[in-house]
Amino acid sequence: MTVLEQPGAYRPTPPPAWRPRVEAAPLLPDAEPFRVLGTPAAADVAPELLTRLYEELVRGRRYNAQATALTRQGRLAVYPSSTGQEACQVAAALALQEQDWLFPSYRDTLAAVVRGLDPVQALTLLRGDWHNGYDPHECRVAPLSTPLATQLPHAVGLAHAARLKGDDVVALAVVGDGGTSEGDFHEALNFAAVWQAPVVFLVQNNGFAISVPLAKQTAAPSLAHKAVGYGMPGRLVDGNDAVAVHQVLSEAVRRAREGGGPTLVEAVTYRIDAHTNADDATRYRSEAELAAWRAHDPIDLVEAELRGRALIDDDGIEAARQAAEAMAARLREGMNQEPVLDPMQLFEHVYAEKTSQLREQAAQLRAELDAESQEQEGER
Repeated sequence: MTVLEQPGAYRPTPPPAWRPRVEAAPLLPDAEPFRVLGTPAAADVAPELLTRLYEELVRGRRYNAQATALTRQGRLAVYPSSTGQEACQVAAALALQEQDWLFPSYRDTLAAVVRGLDPVQALTLLRGDWHNGYDPHECRVAPLSTPLATQLPHAVGLAHAARLKGDDVVALAVVGDGGTSEGDFHEALNFAAVWQAPVVFLVQNNGFAISVPLAKQTAAPSLAHKAVGYGMPGRLVDGNDAVAVHQVLSEAVRRAREGGGPTLVEAVTYRIDAHTNADDATRYRSEAELAAWRAHDPIDLVEAELRGRALIDDDGIEAARQAAEAMAARLREGMNQEPVLDPMQLFEHVYAEKTSQLREQAAQLRAELDAESQEQEGER
């Protein structure tokens, strides 16, 4: 008698009828990261997609450099650069349709910009000016999440609610490898799989959770392997291959939209810059390691494919760089303008209807501001 034949043994039951099943996808990821660029499959990639990816990658690299410079100048309190990870950021934004939602972490401001958010608004939270800096409903980008992985359950909740309402919406939640060590990550995956929510999880495995290498976080063969424990497909992709990431995410989004449920995607990439401007990355990684990853630069990979197919020349490359410089100039101009801040806005956008405590606190602050204003008038 086997274990499952014993009286009272646990026997899995088939999924409820309300769970739509589009196709049976393998749960375990491939042994090696999926790649397109540098393989015969690259010849089938549409020229328009290659060109769009290249232009966004070049703009993204310049965006990262400009934001880092603004931090050194004191215009930003902190900036978590995504230099080296631009392929993940760009592909995540371009894989979504207009009605879909992006749930970014603090390192994913570039994805929000590619999604259509003004670069100044994307950096407002990191500047410390005003609440979130943008209207999430207008651009379908959730607030940047500084606490690790807390955006993942939110993405599942929104996706599940959209499915119950019959809305054609998919949520794509982005998290780093460090975030997979948080409870929110596991809770989100479990709920998403049980509910078959139309959500896609993108893990940017950039090698380090600040200074902690992946080997000290997990013993799994890959982070994509964690998907099998929750009953969803896991995909492993070369995170510096923008075409491969776009294909994998687009397929995952399609499955989710058609009722196939969630997918966990691990993109293997590398954080070229330090964790933030407050981090000294030389203490935990070598220059040789950096050099190896710089040789696998996401911009160079797409540019090589474009040149090899005679889809771009030196003039086209210069045009992309000039467009990126124009974006950087607008970003500098916007960030160099001193914001006009109203302390009373602290109490806006907290609840749909202010609580009695908020009204009391707002009245107290108003009284203090009025008293300060009267005192200043008296001194004149």
